[in-house]
Amino acid sequence: MSSREAMLGRIRTALGRGPLEGDAAKAVSSGLTNPARNLVPQRAQGAPADLVERFIAMAGEASASLDRLSDISEAPGKISAYLAGQNLPTALRRAEHPLLDAPDWQTGSLLSVTTGATDGDDLVGLSVALCGVAETGTLVMASGAQSPITLNFLPDTHIVLVRTADIVGGYEDSWDRLRRHMGASGVMPRAVNFITGPSRSADIEQTLLLGAHGPRRLHILLLDDST
Repeated sequence: MSSREAMLGRIRTALGRGPLEGDAAKAVSSGLTNPARNLVPQRAQGAPADLVERFIAMAGEASASLDRLSDISEAPGKISAYLAGQNLPTALRRAEHPLLDAPDWQTGSLLSVTTGATDGDDLVGLSVALCGVAETGTLVMASGAQSPITLNFLPDTHIVLVRTADIVGGYEDSWDRLRRHMGASGVMPRAVNFITGPSRSADIEQTLLLGAHGPRRLHILLLDDST
């Protein structure tokens, strides 16, 4: 018995039932293979260029900063300038994502770059988003070897690269992207994080505190790959 089967077995025991059968099983299977879409708000609809502009505006309202890139080669320089402007260290821990393998991280920048998941000692992390949601300026991160979940939470400053081609309208569209990301295997990533602005909390005496449960800064690199 696999760990998954064991876990589901314990849940069934707690509910006082066995595996679903007949029409109930068919209904669940149909909902998973042909999920029904919910209502999509007006602000999550529009032409691709309009959605990109809405994403930029909503991300700004959520206290994220943003730089636009016309080519991935601009990433080291943009990141160097951002870190210098914030008086932050130039040591960068980046995900081992193919898109981040392209730039020359040494020439023309003062960055000290390492790769892979972080153990919590890195102050600046760089990831690639699965997509961005224009509706709320949210970044969708699917965990995996190319997107370590530790980079989403442990560094004090999180920098995320997202392509304009990966900006979608609403959350329903982001789940469609995730299903395509899963491919024929149909296996969900271990974790899917929806990140809207830097970490914050206002539940302590109603005082807004940034960095309460994760990065205190979120900087977005928006790569225009429309050409």
